[in-house]
Amino acid sequence: MKPKLEYDAAADAAYIRFSTEPVLETEEASKGIMLDYDRDGRIVGLEVPNESTNLPAAALEDAA
Repeated sequence: MKPKLEYDAAADAAYIRFSTEPVLETEEASKGIMLDYDRDGRIVGLEVPNESTNLPAAALEDAA
């Protein structure tokens, strides 16, 4: 699967999905950065808060 960027404007959070596998476990990798794992321990997705300050507006518009 090609990585897919999703953006939740209400939460101001971006989510990058790397796999279509269901999420089994989530852990905080660093302050506010959440990693989702599948049953085999592979990363399914990455959530990053406060993305309006980190990503270009065009990227967020495309992902919304």
